[in-house]
Amino acid sequence: MTVLRTSLRNFVAHKGRMLLSGVAVVLSVAFVCGTLVFTDTMNTTFDRLFEQTAADVTVSSKDAGGGEAPATGRPATVPGSLVEELRGVEGVSSVSGSAFSTGVTVVNADNENMGSSTGAPTIASNWTSIDERSMEVAEGRLPRGPGEVMVDADTADKHGLELGDELRTISALGDFRSRIVGVAAFRSTNPGATVVYFDTGTVQERLLGDSDAYTDVYVTAAGGVSDEELKERVVAELGSGEYKVRTQEEYTAEGQDEIGSFLDVIKYALLGFAGIALLVGVFLIVNTFSMLVAQRTREIGLMRAIGSSRRQVNRSVLVEALLLGVLGSVVGVAAGVGLAVGLMELMGLVGMNLSTDDLTLRWVTPVVGVVLGVVVTVLAAYLPARRAGRVSPMAALRDDGLPSAGGRVGRVRSGVGLVLTLAGAGALVAAAGSDEAAGGSLFLAVGVLLTLVGFVLIGPLLAGGVVRVLGAVVLRVFGPVGRMAERNALRNPRRTGATGAALMIGLALVSSLSVVGASLVASAGDELDRSVGADFILMSGAGQPVVPEVVERVRATEGVAHVTEYRWLEARLTGPDGESVKESVTAASATYAEDLRVETVAGELPAAYERDSMSVPEDFARAHGVEVGDRVEVDFAAGGTAELTVRAVTASDTSVDQDAMYLSTATAERYVPRDRMPLNMMLFAKAEEGQEDAAYAALKGELEAFPQYQVRNQADYKELLEDQVGQLLNMVYGLLALAIVVAVLGVVNTLALSVVERTREIGLMRAIGLSRRQLRRMIRLESVVIALFGALLGLGLGLGWGVAAQRLLALEGLKVLQVPWPTIAGVFFGAAVVGLVAALVPAFRAGRMNVLNAIATE
Repeated sequence: MTVLRTSLRNFVAHKGRMLLSGVAVVLSVAFVCGTLVFTDTMNTTFDRLFEQTAADVTVSSKDAGGGEAPATGRPATVPGSLVEELRGVEGVSSVSGSAFSTGVTVVNADNENMGSSTGAPTIASNWTSIDERSMEVAEGRLPRGPGEVMVDADTADKHGLELGDELRTISALGDFRSRIVGVAAFRSTNPGATVVYFDTGTVQERLLGDSDAYTDVYVTAAGGVSDEELKERVVAELGSGEYKVRTQEEYTAEGQDEIGSFLDVIKYALLGFAGIALLVGVFLIVNTFSMLVAQRTREIGLMRAIGSSRRQVNRSVLVEALLLGVLGSVVGVAAGVGLAVGLMELMGLVGMNLSTDDLTLRWVTPVVGVVLGVVVTVLAAYLPARRAGRVSPMAALRDDGLPSAGGRVGRVRSGVGLVLTLAGAGALVAAAGSDEAAGGSLFLAVGVLLTLVGFVLIGPLLAGGVVRVLGAVVLRVFGPVGRMAERNALRNPRRTGATGAALMIGLALVSSLSVVGASLVASAGDELDRSVGADFILMSGAGQPVVPEVVERVRATEGVAHVTEYRWLEARLTGPDGESVKESVTAASATYAEDLRVETVAGELPAAYERDSMSVPEDFARAHGVEVGDRVEVDFAAGGTAELTVRAVTASDTSVDQDAMYLSTATAERYVPRDRMPLNMMLFAKAEEGQEDAAYAALKGELEAFPQYQVRNQADYKELLEDQVGQLLNMVYGLLALAIVVAVLGVVNTLALSVVERTREIGLMRAIGLSRRQLRRMIRLESVVIALFGALLGLGLGLGWGVAAQRLLALEGLKVLQVPWPTIAGVFFGAAVVGLVAALVPAFRAGRMNVLNAIATE
């Protein structure tokens, strides 16, 4: 009980000093709990949506894939006669046919795409009893015939659509115009899709291409009949192999599986960044308790002198850490819920509307948050607690009650750190020189881990030399104040090393990722220059296939010398070794050999576009013993089986179309029926000599009516790639900012506690003539040099990681090493700004000290 009272008294007495460490715990726990609440809420949202949109039993084509066969642009369908046939099945209450497609683009009168910017689909459907579960007509009425359409309320609000406005719907079968006669609102949450409703006949004729077909048939069970029983009866009526028959539970589970992998990626990525912030927070907590123990050495010595045991002193510090962990974790859990709501609002801004009605807080979330926060805090405080337990009772007899501030760096720690750093550097070198991606990845992971731990351990050893160099370059120009700032940073290398290490981790990740990102852009640009001979590339940003009308328009464009079509077909290949594998083959126009300059290791690529010919990549050839002249059996998933002759073996050492298998469009058309032939995924075009600019402008004009497609020349494509990589890196940097914020709090805390520790010293300096302005400048400069120390370590470490990663990724085509020196320089100077900001409050408090009171402090 005495230990608890002492811990409580010390905790309250030092609550200001504990605050910043507590903020680190709060931020880390909030990020973890916020991630769990956010992903659980998204799961709940989609689960409810799937349950609402699933019939008791759903009958679909066996080729159905979410209502859309993306390669053909048309959904897989079932005969309309199934509706009447299933009405006669025992136990059926009602049957309705659903006709819908996700292979559409809807544009308004200003030719703006009404589709979602988040990648969610545009769904064009008829209205069924199942839709009444999730939607309600909020304004107007249902469409009753051709030329009428109803839109969802979210899309109407976002784009300012009103009753009477005209929309144009574009599909693989052509385009048509409709007037808005109704607006439908979601009863639950709209996860971001754009939904338009037509009458059944319009969807069948204009989107399915069959006036007597549906994509799904919904069957409702009569009272007392379970979904499983109804499914058995439906399968008995229809047969087991011709259709896909799913119960509501199976339909929902299938949807959950499709979205679950995406949500898992989000969850684990966010948790990874939370873990980084938590690791940085450990340094802050260790530093805080180490300094508090050092400042209370005399107090602890008195406790030992009057009978407190080492265990009691140790437990006293750990109880303080426990209190900090509990309070920080509880606040962090609450903040996590707020963070989740904030993320939901952010998703709403980009089109994915998540309702707080679906906010899901499972019991496991606060438990994980509290346990994680408490365990990490107590573990971080363990070493300072042990140090406190070793304080001798004789410490109470010292004049100042404090141990020497310039404690030597432990030889064992430095030795272990050097060994780990050298071992990690060796692993990074091995990763850079690896011939196999799998083995190299393992070396890279080991190298990153060992060098990180090694740098943390040798941080105090490096602090002396690096801070002196920084002092000579940065601080000496400030005269005596600069020299005092340098000596303050050097007086406790362990503390400076730990504070700099916290900042080092975040900046190391930033610099390594910037190297990889810049190298990716440079490598892709270099590969584009070397490999792509086409002047223009046409494709959809949402991955939609190119509709036939667009192909014809591109072919007819003035100034275009040739157009290359490009399709993907799924097939099963059987090589000379008799082994069969599923692969995707590329059917393209013969001019693709000009548009993409692919190196071959055997044969000539143009020959692969001859009748009944193909090419294979060298990895496939090596694995299956294929040589030029061999015949490969190709069983097309959408057609028949062909015996094709291998005319070329392409090099796998490329990042454009890596490991692609080529054959001509004419060959594919011999074995795949016209109605099952996939649409083009993209088009390549070559301008007539000297007509590049005119053809570029003409193509853009021809495709102005089709906003889902973009025409890009090589400069545009490079800019697109740079923008995409930049957006991804900015998002990652934003998440890493959490760790950097925690590191900044560490600098603030270190300076604040250092000011308290040096109260008497500050008073004496003020007494002999140091002005408040000079004092504040000294503390700011000390902060800057600590921040720059951490930045140098982080940038150096990150550059090593980034270079090793790039050399390893060169095996996958990332051949150009590009170090973004402007970014590196910006991060370094940004660290100086961080140091200045971190020192504002401690410097202000130091400047306000009463000189006499400071001198009298013991």
